Amino acid sequence: MKTCRRAWNVAGRRNPGTVPQANPFAQMGLKSSTRETPTAAFDDLQAFRGKAVELGHPSLATAALIAWEWLQREKHVFGAFDVAHYRPKERPNTVRVLHPKNGEEAWIPLFDDAGVPLYPELMAELDALKRERIGGLMIRRDWGDRRPWPTGESIDLTHMSRIVKRIIRAARLRDSLTFTSFRHGGFTESADADMTDSEIRAVSRQKSARVLPRYAKRTMKQVAAGAKKRRATRTKTDDLSE
Repeated sequence: MKTCRRAWNVAGRRNPGTVPQANPFAQMGLKSSTRETPTAAFDDLQAFRGKAVELGHPSLATAALIAWEWLQREKHVFGAFDVAHYRPKERPNTVRVLHPKNGEEAWIPLFDDAGVPLYPELMAELDALKRERIGGLMIRRDWGDRRPWPTGESIDLTHMSRIVKRIIRAARLRDSLTFTSFRHGGFTESADADMTDSEIRAVSRQKSARVLPRYAKRTMKQVAAGAKKRRATRTKTDDLSE
């Protein structure tokens, strides 16, 4: 059904006025998947980025780092992140990260109180891109007229996903990884770093902490940290009872 839906949309764009706008395959037989998205590790991210640059797709290397650092969904990395959102004149030390899915946005600081860059690698790449762009989407294709990665009003990222999979395989990473895996990896790294739910949500703009376990996969480090905190609580209780 997904193939039929996409074929109808493509035909409609190429033959306006001939193909009816209403897609009969829209939502037909399409069910949301409950399968858990595989999570990328930081080493996976580094390997992917290196191979993406090697294969001539530095934009995808930068996009993966955006998803990892700022926890932005792939549709928004490629379809909502505008040049004007990065270090605008009125707020040159911040970046505006949009989350259209839930209508949220976050202004993320790029420097700490001492003026040290918080995201040096990502900032270097985005600074270079902004110098080349007047406006429009920040992340674009790496060849030809540098068109945006999404196609159509529905922000179709099929082509991007195919190239991402090609890079993943070339880097000899797990075949189950997808672009979304890097965002989930960022969530898990945040949890492993002992960030509180509020700190994570300040970046991801999730409206409820209840959804965080879906993204921040439980790891051995988290389990160990939890055990230590529980033992610390028991010690305090014993001290008070003496």
